[in-house]
Amino acid sequence: MACRLGRVVSRPLQITILGATGSIGLSTLDVVARHPDRYDVFALTGFSRLAELRALCLKHRPRYAVVSDQAQARILQDQLHADGVSTRVLDGEGGLSEVAAHPEVDVVMAAIVGAAGLKPTLAAVQSGKRVLLANKEALVMSGALFMQALRDSGAVLLPIDSEHNAIFQCLPTDYSQGLGTVGVRRILLTASGGPFREMAPDLLSDVTPEQACAHPNWSMGRKISVDSASMMNKGLELIEACWLFDARPHQVEVVIHPQSVIHSMVDYVDGSVLAQLGNPDMRTPIACALAWPERVAWPAPRLELAALGRLTFEAPDLDRFPALALARTALKAGGAMPAVFNAANEVAALAFLDRKLGFLNIAAVVADTLERATKSGIAFGSGDACGAALEVDVEARGLARSAIARLADAA
Repeated sequence: MACRLGRVVSRPLQITILGATGSIGLSTLDVVARHPDRYDVFALTGFSRLAELRALCLKHRPRYAVVSDQAQARILQDQLHADGVSTRVLDGEGGLSEVAAHPEVDVVMAAIVGAAGLKPTLAAVQSGKRVLLANKEALVMSGALFMQALRDSGAVLLPIDSEHNAIFQCLPTDYSQGLGTVGVRRILLTASGGPFREMAPDLLSDVTPEQACAHPNWSMGRKISVDSASMMNKGLELIEACWLFDARPHQVEVVIHPQSVIHSMVDYVDGSVLAQLGNPDMRTPIACALAWPERVAWPAPRLELAALGRLTFEAPDLDRFPALALARTALKAGGAMPAVFNAANEVAALAFLDRKLGFLNIAAVVADTLERATKSGIAFGSGDACGAALEVDVEARGLARSAIARLADAA
């Protein structure tokens, strides 16, 4: 027996995993495989890691797999046919949206990194699915569109980011009435501070992608690891929290918590502060969202508080981490500016990973892009709201690439 959107059903829930070859996708498959009576893999998608996706199809036997283009689809389809696997391979944006909105799908794990995940995630929401949201960029780019689609379709949206999942668990079930109405004073969004929290400022200009990706607590993909090191990730999460929980920016505070044991907190008007604790492993929020409102087990290590000794907190250093101020600037400006913030950061972070941009210049590129976008009056166009968000994304990426080119010329 499984719980389908709050209703008990006698068949396993059918799950589509968007971004199956990434760290969130693999963690989801690990939890799902432990409960074959509750969950069945319907579709897996990957971008370019064909060998990894083939191996996942051999193991989990999904009905569909989706890759980036027709050439890759033909290769994978031929390989799976030779393997004796009946999985049908689709391609492109259309294939992603098809497996996200398929009428037989109950649950969609939205774990495609960046703007590429917007359309299929929105398709899942519009189709009334239970959406496990690991793609924070979808909300950052088009929060109003996303939340309206959620209300219109009756879909269930459950956050996967450890921080937002923690907040969700600490809030009362009727928080949609308004945070003030249910007695919430503020949300405390925790951040580890990343690998450079205590590094001397004069050394930050020379850090390498390898150093940025060596997170002290979490095992993550390369792009999100860079975002964590620069605190851009926390800026994106700040914007995401405002949309998810209908919070005003002043109601969300960022607190540095280096141990990554308390994943976030909710402060109530009576002085109570509720916190969600756990070892830093993404399988915990994934398991929580998959089974909600129930609980399912996975071999989660016990949290040994006595062995931890101390849990510490500090205010973020806004000089070291200008990303937080930039996120608040974008959030205050509203309109298309959060989408501009996200696009500029994606371009800058990837340029850093490609060794074409210094670490400190990630924030400089984002700041320059926001300034130029404001001056040029970038805004969402009328008509198709999703298309308008993607048009802003393209335009902002152009501004960010120009900023990187100017920095290279000046070097």
